Amino acid sequence: MQKLPIVAQTPYDNQAEPQGMAGMTTSYMNGHVSESDAEGSGGGPAEGPEESQWHREMPVDCPSDLGARTLPVRRSAQLERIRQQQEDMRRRRKEEEGRSKQELDVNSSIRLKKLSQNSKIGIDNPTFDPIEGPGGTLGQLQGLGGAPTLLDLEDLLMSLKQVQHCLGDTQSQEDVELVLQLVQKTDFQNAFTIHNAVAQHMNQASPPYPVMGRAQTLVQEVLAMLQSSPQKESQELNALLASPHLQALMLAHDGVAEQEMTLEPASPTEKHAEILTQYGGETVKIVHLEKARDIPLGATVRNDMDSVIISRIVKGGAAERSGLLHEGDEILEINGVEIRGKDVNEVFDILAEMHGMLTFVLIPSLQTKPPPHKETVVHVKAHFDYDPSDDPYVPCRELGLCFQKGDILHIISQDDPNWWQAYRDGDEDNQPLAGLVPGKSFQQQREAMKLTIEEDKEPEKSGKLWCAKKNKKKRKKILFNAHKNDDYDNEEILTYEEMALYHQPANRKRPIALIGPPNCGQNEMRQRLLSSEPERFGNAVPHTTRNRRDVEFNGRDYHFVSRQAFEADVAAGKFIESGEFEKNLYGTSIDCVRQLINTGKICVLCVHTQSLKVLRSSDLKPYIIFMAPPSQERLRALLAKDNKNPKPEELRDIIEKAREMEQNFGHLFDAAIVNADQDKAYQELLRLINKLDTEPQWVPSSWLR
Repeated sequence: MQKLPIVAQTPYDNQAEPQGMAGMTTSYMNGHVSESDAEGSGGGPAEGPEESQWHREMPVDCPSDLGARTLPVRRSAQLERIRQQQEDMRRRRKEEEGRSKQELDVNSSIRLKKLSQNSKIGIDNPTFDPIEGPGGTLGQLQGLGGAPTLLDLEDLLMSLKQVQHCLGDTQSQEDVELVLQLVQKTDFQNAFTIHNAVAQHMNQASPPYPVMGRAQTLVQEVLAMLQSSPQKESQELNALLASPHLQALMLAHDGVAEQEMTLEPASPTEKHAEILTQYGGETVKIVHLEKARDIPLGATVRNDMDSVIISRIVKGGAAERSGLLHEGDEILEINGVEIRGKDVNEVFDILAEMHGMLTFVLIPSLQTKPPPHKETVVHVKAHFDYDPSDDPYVPCRELGLCFQKGDILHIISQDDPNWWQAYRDGDEDNQPLAGLVPGKSFQQQREAMKLTIEEDKEPEKSGKLWCAKKNKKKRKKILFNAHKNDDYDNEEILTYEEMALYHQPANRKRPIALIGPPNCGQNEMRQRLLSSEPERFGNAVPHTTRNRRDVEFNGRDYHFVSRQAFEADVAAGKFIESGEFEKNLYGTSIDCVRQLINTGKICVLCVHTQSLKVLRSSDLKPYIIFMAPPSQERLRALLAKDNKNPKPEELRDIIEKAREMEQNFGHLFDAAIVNADQDKAYQELLRLINKLDTEPQWVPSSWLR
């Protein structure tokens, strides 16, 4: 099977290299698909034997220029060909029926044999006796051109009385008498008169379609030619055409022809039309679809043998808005051009020359169409980077939507569970058609396959994020960092997280969580916020098991608790983070942060990566900001201001630590600040915090349930 949009699908040679898909040269929406050198193209997951049979779609769109004005449907070439096909089929059917009647043996049927022996059984109805001549009954019934000439009421009464006279049994005569009484009633006679009037009007022939709409111009051209002619007939014709009566007739003709030939402005419901008829013995659908200048067609097609099949309707296009094209429909013609038997690239070339109103002749899909339903838009946050140009599995690379980790996507269609249709937040106005993104289950499956392949290749490579751990009994595949596996928790493959907009209340501010590798300035930023605006920002009072000093107050400096109580609260999940220092336990509890928030202040935290899971699973709705280090040279200069002289390997460790944190936890960050200049970084931090008061923010939808 070969695929195209109106988007086109192109087959891949079975002998091509597995990565040939990444080497295809394409252009967005209006490009041919042509094979190019696949060398240097990005690889994807390992392809199996089925890969050579896999095909993708190519977008095809007609130009946005409006085309020339077309004739109304009743004079279209498509309908003329359909009518001719119907006439041919009807003629062949009659010929076959005629041959069957000639070959019929009367004696083969007992009933026909009896009827042939007693041909006069039954009652003759004199009303239907054929009377020769145009005034006879046969002529009245047939009329001119097969249209029946209606009988008047007196003829109907006379016919009923003749039938009653011919009937022998009393019951039948009484039945006819009841009919006669009904016919003689006034209500029936009025209805009969209305029926005759309507039937006569319906049988009237339609006026001829005008050949042209400029008869006056044609008359003037003929008059100019006749002026130089010396012939007598030419002078007579000149006088006839110049007469006021004929000039008035031509004026009236042009006025009527202009109204008849001009296409009426289509209303929103008339711009797209659908007609069902017969074509070659098959039920076909004729669809009239107008593609505006700024709206792409938005459909994909594929080749199935000689057929061109619509395989996908893309949200936002003219096809989806009209609701007339459906997945599985076979395209026979477009604007009179036969499509069956053509390659998808040929279909692209044909559509590229068509403008304005498009007329499709389709064979409707045999698939059962689900009842129309209003799709609910789902908002998700991407937890991975995606580039369709590097994805060999995307069915239509030109429609693939590129996004980065942290982007908000508006999923508007999940009809295809493997490939959702989506818009990127903020790009709706610049993105007329929805783009294709991997479905959640599909992305999880192929990432799991990729990880399995990587683990099998290098199960014990030091420093690898995804690796395998061996024991004496069996090898168990786990996900961890080989250097510090207690620092990360990647128990599931990250794809999307459903989001919703949230505007924080004025009396309940979201806590600010600063996170980053050591020596990146998050602690300095926190202290600067607390000291510059103590009435706005606050610090949650931590818990500890050490003894209270004389200058300390319980509840102000620390919450002093016993080790047993501390460990019980840790087991109950009451702490955001906790640790041990010099045999004493320290920690920050969720309740302390909540108490500070209830006072109207903004709680500022510096947390470890392990704390993010607990913090996000609470009801605090934190706003997480990642403090990223600058370049190695700039980081050295910043630390030198604090009288620190780190070694080059220490600087590299800080940058590598930041990279690992962003790779493993970047999907949890709401914002990131590169601390290349402390003053600028502080101003950016204040801007992000102030924005929480003025603009709604995307948060996990589970927080609002």
